[in-house]
Amino acid sequence: MEKINKLKKIFKREKIDGYIIPKNDEFFGEYIPSYNDRLNYISNFTGSYGFSLILKNNNYLFIDGRYTLQAMKQSGNFFKISTFPRHLPKDVLKNKKTKIGFDPKLFTKQILNIFFRTKNCEFIPLENNLIDEIWKRKRRSNNNNFYVLPKHSVGYNYKYKINKVVSFMKKKGADYQFISASENNAWLLNIRGRDSNYTPLPNSYILLNKNKKIKFFCDLKKITPSLKKKFRDVEFIKIDHVKKILSQISKKKILTDEKTCSIYFEKIISKKNSLLNFQDPIYYFKAIKSKKEIKNIKIAHIQDGVALTKYLLWLKKNFDKKKTTEISASKKLFEFRKRNKNFKFLSFPTISGSGPNGAIIHYKASKKTNRQLKKGDIYLVDSGGQYEFGTTDVTRTISLKNSNERIKNIFTRVLKGHIAVADFKLKPNSSGSTIDNRARKYLREIGLDYAHGTGHGVGYFLNVHEGPHAISKSNKVKFEEGMIVSNEPGYYEKNNFGIRIENLIYVKKEKNKKYFDNLTMAPIDKDLIDKDILNKNEKKWINKYHEKVFNNLKKSMNKIEIRELKKACSAI
Repeated sequence: MEKINKLKKIFKREKIDGYIIPKNDEFFGEYIPSYNDRLNYISNFTGSYGFSLILKNNNYLFIDGRYTLQAMKQSGNFFKISTFPRHLPKDVLKNKKTKIGFDPKLFTKQILNIFFRTKNCEFIPLENNLIDEIWKRKRRSNNNNFYVLPKHSVGYNYKYKINKVVSFMKKKGADYQFISASENNAWLLNIRGRDSNYTPLPNSYILLNKNKKIKFFCDLKKITPSLKKKFRDVEFIKIDHVKKILSQISKKKILTDEKTCSIYFEKIISKKNSLLNFQDPIYYFKAIKSKKEIKNIKIAHIQDGVALTKYLLWLKKNFDKKKTTEISASKKLFEFRKRNKNFKFLSFPTISGSGPNGAIIHYKASKKTNRQLKKGDIYLVDSGGQYEFGTTDVTRTISLKNSNERIKNIFTRVLKGHIAVADFKLKPNSSGSTIDNRARKYLREIGLDYAHGTGHGVGYFLNVHEGPHAISKSNKVKFEEGMIVSNEPGYYEKNNFGIRIENLIYVKKEKNKKYFDNLTMAPIDKDLIDKDILNKNEKKWINKYHEKVFNNLKKSMNKIEIRELKKACSAI
């Protein structure tokens, strides 16, 4: 509470009635360094998305449905917790004449309009971040160099990609494009970095003109002479000089993306130029993986599947013999992944939750919450890895000798939804909103549902969550050949258990027909399946899937593991 009071004391000086704090830093990435996590500092909330609205007399924390239980536990003592889209910050502000301060480097116009903007409120951009004033901390310098992906990992060279983007710019009549998303810069130049714990991002901005000249703004210490040599047509510039260089451009049409271009940069650009606000075309180009990338991603999933499956076989056999906890189980899985020389690092923090902790959708085990895995529980593990040739994300729910018939019934309905997505007959205009309904059908028959989307796009050795496509109630982006998406229906019962089954799938095209094909290779726990509520086609699907898993993984297993894998993948 002391931190919040310190913040409120500054309100008088700034002549404001409130202040908003987002999760993101100025690069708008999903995973930010702990020293930039201002939302966590002020609220104790550790989830990956949310906002805090601090008013003179009230403190609010706004999160989405994935984090409701978590936010209550972490921040409920000092914050009113609200879940969007049901409640938005602007609902709190709509009847008040207030002046709300914010850091323009951390907000886009789109975010401000969707979540906060109301007629009565005046939003005051403040040059100094108020959290930084009260939070005295050391910002650890990250000296990891940027690097170019090897040729065998790359679908198309960077010159081909620049031509694609410039062609889009010309169609829109743009003289420049300001690329503010680091992930898109990584894709454009086929480079990677370590500016995020779970994503190989090179924090940067790019200014590209219609003559294909590139100014690349970053921490110059991370640019080696050998990398510079590979990009003779790219000018590498200190990141502090972005404002100066953007200010020098006048009477031009500049394309920016309203999702990732901050209000701060938009203001600088629009002072002397015309802003063209379109979605950065790179999001769409990046979402469609080349045939070479898909081939590489399949290898990554087999290698990741070996590690995960060895772990699952070990866990089923040992959880009650070795006093296994959520944290020790998570560490064991990491050990299995590390045995593979191609494994780089995790693609997100592993979710390892047993019993009631499994019901917290984005649970992260801590010393306080760490449960021992007990006979009779079910255990949910959601994890993934970064490989030079792909990004993985997979969830399995495991029976720890559980015999609850209701849990089996619900698990099987989640599985039926999972199969409905995997087997969905894609039409030319199929989008995620139609498919999302299909995934929920069997849970809804017994009055159940889940508070998250059914699937998100996944990057190529990049972000584990990427757009523009998704399987969710509102997503209208049509699925194209080469797109990867997760398939992850689930069900969560507060203080009791959580269930999720997640595979990554991609859009394959043959004889002018599009369909989904599985990438993830790991058995689905048959001990939780109620065979009686699966139809003939669903049984056929699970048997075919398990046969494929067995054939892809068997050569990497020892004799005992092969015997156990055979059993795990046997027909039902």
